[in-house]
Amino acid sequence: MSMVHLSRGNLTPPSEHLRSEVAIVCELARAVLGPDHPVPWEDLRADYDRIRDAIADVVPGCTGYNARVRQPDGFQLPHPPRDSREFPTTTGKANFSVEPLQWVPVPAGKLVLQTLRSHDQYNTTIYGLDDRYRGVKGGRRVVFVNPIDIAALGLSDGARVDLISEYTGASGELEERRAEDFLVVAYSTPVGNAAAYYPETNPLVPLDHTAAKSNTPVSKAIVVRLEAGTSAVERSEEGTADG
Repeated sequence: MSMVHLSRGNLTPPSEHLRSEVAIVCELARAVLGPDHPVPWEDLRADYDRIRDAIADVVPGCTGYNARVRQPDGFQLPHPPRDSREFPTTTGKANFSVEPLQWVPVPAGKLVLQTLRSHDQYNTTIYGLDDRYRGVKGGRRVVFVNPIDIAALGLSDGARVDLISEYTGASGELEERRAEDFLVVAYSTPVGNAAAYYPETNPLVPLDHTAAKSNTPVSKAIVVRLEAGTSAVERSEEGTADG
């Protein structure tokens, strides 16, 4: 829809040490690029209006960003294909390409995990614990698994498990990462594939596993195994597991 709206946080930060995403990015930039870098990172961190002014200087359609975003309905960005059926291509038309599908092999006894967002989530900002898309309410530490895989792995819908990613590290040795205590939810994912929310599953993504061209983390194809974790077993024995 290309609509730009102003948003403002209403919740009290849970800690004085909690930093905004802007603060984290600006601190990283200054640490990596040095204090003499021409971009005024501290100024941008101190006043977000300065970020919007910088965007207005370089992004088409964002002229007067700060004034326009404060209008009741915000403003709409230009979109040539939508507005005038114009395409900035050599042919002046929309160009389509075809690429062969490459399936990630699923090792026996394992699943290929993709990380995703819930309905009440925008990027890494979480607004609630419900997901109307998938019928989940009151929690985010869930893993969606096809019923066939649940049976094949000897699990049950509602079981508590740990997620363990397996990958070959820089040393050539098999290494593991673990995210604890997830509720198994039977869902119509493809057989051999599972899904869970991020950032809860970010620890499972190896830092050196990135896409060949974009260099982005391979967060949609993480080989994992599911196993009952210590915390899950203890809770079950105490009779407090909420499966």
